[in-house]
Amino acid sequence: MRSVRASESARTQSIAETVKSLKPGQFLWMPQVAPEGPVLVWVNLSTQRALVYRNGVPIGVTTVSTGKTGYETPTGVFSILQKQVEHKSNLYEDAPMPFMQRLTWTGVALHAGRLPGYPASHGCVRLPAAFAKLLFSVTRIGLTVVITKNQPLPHIAPQDNLIGIDWSVSDDNDTIWRPELAPDGPVSILVSAPDRRVTILRSGRVIGSAPAEIHGPVAAATAFLLHHIAESGPHWLGIRLPGNSDSSDERYGATEQWFSVSAAFADHLRSTLAPGTILIITPDSLHPGDGTRSVTVLEGAPR
Repeated sequence: MRSVRASESARTQSIAETVKSLKPGQFLWMPQVAPEGPVLVWVNLSTQRALVYRNGVPIGVTTVSTGKTGYETPTGVFSILQKQVEHKSNLYEDAPMPFMQRLTWTGVALHAGRLPGYPASHGCVRLPAAFAKLLFSVTRIGLTVVITKNQPLPHIAPQDNLIGIDWSVSDDNDTIWRPELAPDGPVSILVSAPDRRVTILRSGRVIGSAPAEIHGPVAAATAFLLHHIAESGPHWLGIRLPGNSDSSDERYGATEQWFSVSAAFADHLRSTLAPGTILIITPDSLHPGDGTRSVTVLEGAPR
C-alpha cells in the first residue's frame, strides 16, 4: 500500500462568526485575498449559507435560500454541468434563473433569486443577485460544489435519476480505472472512512475507485487543495471549513498519512494529480442508502 498525504487543515473562528452574522440577502466578496487558483463552493443547508474558496482561501460568504419542504435541496458532492447567464426554468412556469449554474439535469442549480431568510426554493440554491453574478465570473464547468446539511458529509450525489458504475469492469480487487470517461477537466478525490474506499471524479464523472486503508479516525469532513507537487510528493493546502474545531495554522506539507491504496492504483491516482485537485475526506458512506455497492454518477440529457 502506498500513502497519499495531506497537511492539517487550518480553521479560524472568525470565519464561522462572519458566516453566522450575515442577514438574509447579505454577502461578503473578497477576491483580492486569493487573486487566482481553483475554486470550491460549499453550501450548508442548516445554516442557509455558502462559502466560496479560491486556492483554499475563503473569498466569498453569502446567505442562500434552498429547497422548501417537499422540494428539499439534495446533499452531496456535485460538479457544475452547465452555465447560462440568462436561463428560465422549464419545470416551474419559465421562472427566471439568472446566472444559472446547473448541478443536476433534474432541476437543481445555483442561481440568483429571492432570499426570504429561510428555505423557499423548489430545490435550487438561490443566491443574492450581485453575488450570483460574481460567482459566475470565477467558476467553470466541472468545478466541485459540496452541499451538506450537517457534518458528516453526505453521498456523492442525489439518488434520483442516477446510474451505478458497472462493477463488471472492475478487477478482482473491486478496483475501477476508466479515465477515458472524462479525459480532462477538474479532479476531485473523495475518501470515505466507513467504505474504506477512494473515488476519483474528473469533470463530474467517476473515473476511478478502489479500496483504501484509512489512517486514523475521521470525525468530520475535511477538505484539501493540492498546492504543488514536490520531489517528496504532493503538498496539500487545508481548506478552512466553518464548524470544525481544528485550529491548526499549518497550511502546507505532507505531515499526515490519511489513506493508502494499492501500488497500481496509486500510480493511477498520481496520474490525475495537478495543482488545484480537491481532496475531501469524509466519515460518511459514499454509497446509496440501500446498502448496495455501486458508486453513483449523473447521466442524462439537459432539461
